[in-house]
Amino acid sequence: MPDRDSFYAPPADLGSFPPGGLIADRAITTTLHVPVRAWQLAYRSNDSHDQARLAVTTVLVPLTPWPGPGPRPAVSVQVAEDSTGTQCAPSYQLATGGFQGNTVEALLARNWAVAVPDHEGPGSAFLSGQQAGHTVLDGIRAVEQLDAADLGPGTRWGLTGYSGGGFATAWAAQLQPAYAPELTFAGAAIGGLPADLPIVAANVDGTLFAGFGFGAMVGLRREFPEADIDSVLNDRGRADLVRADGKCMLELLANFPFQSVAAGTALADPWHDPRLIAVLQRNSLGATAPTMQIYSYHSMVDEVVPVTQDDELVRTWRERDTDIVTVRDPAGTHAEEAAKGQAGADDYLAARFTATPH
Repeated sequence: MPDRDSFYAPPADLGSFPPGGLIADRAITTTLHVPVRAWQLAYRSNDSHDQARLAVTTVLVPLTPWPGPGPRPAVSVQVAEDSTGTQCAPSYQLATGGFQGNTVEALLARNWAVAVPDHEGPGSAFLSGQQAGHTVLDGIRAVEQLDAADLGPGTRWGLTGYSGGGFATAWAAQLQPAYAPELTFAGAAIGGLPADLPIVAANVDGTLFAGFGFGAMVGLRREFPEADIDSVLNDRGRADLVRADGKCMLELLANFPFQSVAAGTALADPWHDPRLIAVLQRNSLGATAPTMQIYSYHSMVDEVVPVTQDDELVRTWRERDTDIVTVRDPAGTHAEEAAKGQAGADDYLAARFTATPH
């Protein structure tokens, strides 16, 4: 467990490392079905308040030599962790089992290198946007310092993620021009994106997917204690968040089907309370825009994450000159689109890797 593994413990001098500074690395064996060399990297990143925080990513390099032309491409894959427990972190599950590796294995099959950051951070801060973006970008910086991976400065990177992983991907893309301008990106593929958190939270409340809302409250409460989320809750609400703590995604969904956050408050509509709205809006996308090219895919009948709020972000980013390809599937649930859309997302990145950088 990460909580009992000293590799995940921050050193006393963490703040002396620059963002992305590599602190430790270790070779690991993964549970993937593709032969790779693999390492876990511990590095310094920043939380949502720009305070130093230890972060971990896993880098995977195919055993097959890269034939060229140019250096081997690399993709940072942000998985939909959507969890409140460190046992759900990708680095832990890649090494011990439980990791759903289809997306990663498809990219490795193209002979690309892959990094998989623990983008929720050491506190499993689900849906905390700024720290997620920092963790992704600093993870790439750390990978470029690992000589054994042979992915040095100047490596062309892609970003990809769906749903909660798309959220971390979009935040990284949005922050990159100011936070990590020295990194080189071919583009980002983002699917099923929860861009506007007040809309998404209200949409899942009281449905089969209500656990996402309870998990988000746990994650945001950890990352933003100043938001005083507890002041919205009654005794039942506080008990609900205890019950939602330390859970992986499927456990969250299994524990809260068709339940409403309102039952744990004195409010008829807590998702529109100014205290919750403020922290949800702070972690919604659109304050700045990416300069890298974007591939946006979404089911038009997504029952979990409404496509309309993703479309609004696309419009906002395009107004700020972001180059975006949009694919809107007329059929398919949120979960189905994750599988249906992957090949198109991967093909987009392949085309971007062979295109002339601009």
